[in-house]
Amino acid sequence: MKIQQNYTNDINLKIKRRRWMNVGAIYLILLLFSVLFMGTFLFGAMSSLKDNPSKWPPTLKTEQLSLKNWIGVYILARQGGAGGFFGELKSGHEVSLQITYKYPTGVEIIPPEAIIPKRFKGAGRAALDLDKEFTADFVEIKLIEEISRTSVKNGTQVSYKISIVNSSQKDFDELPIDLVVPYKVKFKKATFSPNRIERLGMVQSWNNLVGGVIPYIFHNHFRVFNENYSRSTGKRLFTTWIYNSFFITIVKVITTLIFASMAGYALARLKFYGRNYLFVLILFSMMVPGQVTFISNYLVLRDGIFGFTKLFGGGSLLNTFTGLIISGLVGATAVFIMKQFFEGLPREMEESARIDGASTYQIFAKIMLPLAKPALGALTILTFQGVWNEFFWPLVVLTSPMDKFTLTIGLLSFKNTYASGAFDWGPILAGAIISALPIIILFIVFQRYFVEGISFSGIKG
Repeated sequence: MKIQQNYTNDINLKIKRRRWMNVGAIYLILLLFSVLFMGTFLFGAMSSLKDNPSKWPPTLKTEQLSLKNWIGVYILARQGGAGGFFGELKSGHEVSLQITYKYPTGVEIIPPEAIIPKRFKGAGRAALDLDKEFTADFVEIKLIEEISRTSVKNGTQVSYKISIVNSSQKDFDELPIDLVVPYKVKFKKATFSPNRIERLGMVQSWNNLVGGVIPYIFHNHFRVFNENYSRSTGKRLFTTWIYNSFFITIVKVITTLIFASMAGYALARLKFYGRNYLFVLILFSMMVPGQVTFISNYLVLRDGIFGFTKLFGGGSLLNTFTGLIISGLVGATAVFIMKQFFEGLPREMEESARIDGASTYQIFAKIMLPLAKPALGALTILTFQGVWNEFFWPLVVLTSPMDKFTLTIGLLSFKNTYASGAFDWGPILAGAIISALPIIILFIVFQRYFVEGISFSGIKG
């Protein structure tokens, strides 16, 4: 008896170990798939922080995420008279940058030449701001001070202190600087790393010594907002595009939830003539690609919904938010999801409510709709994601001015602003990452409803 019990325990232990091994293997596979699918997004997010995302070979190493650089940026921003996280150069303050070079044997040791360049903000429309006041016209570079000199192998290592003082009555939100050294002199270290090292290492450039930690890390993200503005209204275009996308997306999500829930409930619960034919027609419309109906939908908006809007003094619905919203109030997929979900709910609740004297509208609003939260949550995510990322149809409907663009169309304009000739991919990547954040946040908030809604939508009661 005891031998039999020990044998049973060994079998159970082996079964448990095999079960945990299977679970571990499944989690490992899922982890590998998540790394595979999220790898491009993470690499894009890391690259959006870099000064030169197209640098070859590609690497995940980013100077903007270095703790040493954060400390250096914080110190200089504090020296400028503002906070360390968001800085500026205030009147009467002095900023000191420390830098170390290695001079090879035989090269004359001379201090670097410090220049405060007159730079416009990036390659965007802010580059046309010809009335800008430059920091170089108001600040003064003190005599460069040598701090230390140490003999090293094959040369000498020299550290310098470069002080810049703002003796004017103005405050500046940026302080760029270029340091020029002789050929073969190697840059070793500084208070924080330069943004660029150019001309065979002879020039080290910093975009802003006093920007602060947050603008230093998210330099390209700040450029997206600050360098693009409307010539007609003066508003920041990227902020306007985000507002337009949120407005259109929220309106479409609300209309989809309202009409899809009502249509799905009617097809699942109400009995009327032609119900099955109507459902087949909805399924058929799901099989028709958007390219087939593109021209007809365009003509409908051009003529003002078959000309009806012209009867009320209106014109074409092209290049309007109204036309973009009306053309996508509700989709067939949303109706299908809601119908399948309502069919999975027990009918006894409706029957008991009817016995108590509840009408069809009361049953739908007070009983069925609250139970449909999982399906509505899944529908919210799917609709929000679809409308937010929609590109082709808004590109056709919304043409001008740029203030009317959605975020996806606005990002397309970045190709001409930054990529043509300048190859400045940082703001483009930053804009793409910002556009993905609402979808990620929405999925995190509604993920429980999303999983439940998708799993229950095909269950029949």
